[in-house]
Amino acid sequence: MLTGSCHCGALRWRIDDVPPRATACNCTVCRRFGALWAYGWLGEDVATEGDGIAYFRDERELGFHHCPTCGCVVWWQAAAPDAEGRVRIAVNLRMSDDPTTVAALPIRHFDGLDKFEALRENGCQIRDLWF
Repeated sequence: MLTGSCHCGALRWRIDDVPPRATACNCTVCRRFGALWAYGWLGEDVATEGDGIAYFRDERELGFHHCPTCGCVVWWQAAAPDAEGRVRIAVNLRMSDDPTTVAALPIRHFDGLDKFEALRENGCQIRDLWF
């Protein structure tokens, strides 16, 4: 299990298993947030606590939830359930309460700006960004 929170602690997340990797996306929103995402399903392997403020892009498919007090972006979640009734969610691993565990995770780069596809991993780990 891995937990995380915004800086002031008002928003929290829990993911049942340590993810195999972090994803860095270069879309117009994620690159500005500087988030490193780990994915799951709300109410299945990911739980959240607290009332954040959601920012929706023009497509209104994802809500990026941030703390109204300290401003940290803590997770995004799908605005609507999928065909099976499940809600996709990603937690921001930069908010992890356990930086030692997440430091060793490899980073997968995702081209969300142009091609909307995963790029090859280049051996970079989260610890390479925390200098």
